[in-house]
Amino acid sequence: MGIKFPQYLKPGDKVSIISPAGIIDPQIVQRGAELLRQQGFKVEIGHHAFDSAGIFAGSDSDRANDLQKALDDKSVKAIFFSRGGYGSMRTHHQINWSSFFKRPKWLVGFSDITVFHAYLSRHNIASMHGVMTAWFEKDGEPTESFLQMMNLLKGKAADYKLDPNPLNRLGTASGILTGGNLSIIQSLRGTPLDILPKGKILFIEDIGEYHYHIDRMMQNLKAGRILEQLSGLIVGYFTEMKDGETPYGKTAYEVIKEAVAPYQYPVVFGFPSGHELPNYPLLMGSKISLNVFEDHVNILKYN
Repeated sequence: MGIKFPQYLKPGDKVSIISPAGIIDPQIVQRGAELLRQQGFKVEIGHHAFDSAGIFAGSDSDRANDLQKALDDKSVKAIFFSRGGYGSMRTHHQINWSSFFKRPKWLVGFSDITVFHAYLSRHNIASMHGVMTAWFEKDGEPTESFLQMMNLLKGKAADYKLDPNPLNRLGTASGILTGGNLSIIQSLRGTPLDILPKGKILFIEDIGEYHYHIDRMMQNLKAGRILEQLSGLIVGYFTEMKDGETPYGKTAYEVIKEAVAPYQYPVVFGFPSGHELPNYPLLMGSKISLNVFEDHVNILKYN
């Protein structure tokens, strides 16, 4: 079955900002909304986007109601998630996706939002792994990552050319792009949102994990025969990694390289996406070519 792409955005389209997970400063969301308006969009902010209930942006039901309303609203063409944090899975459990399946629209975010990317991947619908409201601007100016994401959402093709990394494994491959935050991917193992790896190029990133946690997650993917079935691997930022009292002895990248050593597909390290800037957008569900050469890396969407 082919991947279904939502309609690309055009000036005058209505978009929504929803908080499906963690609590967020309303000023960040309001500023994000203004930047979207400057791109020519009409912006609606979820009724409960600024709520708080512990670490969450309101109760599970209120967060779900905001998302459900945006999913069901025929005039909304894209849903931007205000932030990740934790809570998307709790929100996801309460969503009825039937209306969305009839009229798919863009879901945009990263980190904890990997839950929604995973769900859409299992249903062959494209989504956008891209910056959320706190990452729309820096020092009063739109970030390069925000502008790149806008271009992708408006239908302009992405063609990333990167400098080589000494840990890269050379080769060429094509496949459907999937993945996101490694910790969330791990949390979805054994559920209906688990990865279907065959023919996929997996992207992974993470933040604030112990090195041995990274190894444990990679060993899970290895034991579950996920890694062996991939067509390629793209490794983004692994930010603020931690060691225990006894150092693990390997960096996160070295842990990942070791886990995929038995396989032959190309592997890219240091793709600029994840919990740092620049945070390049990735069109999940798109068919890409991954070309890893000695002097450069090229990642090109061709479908």
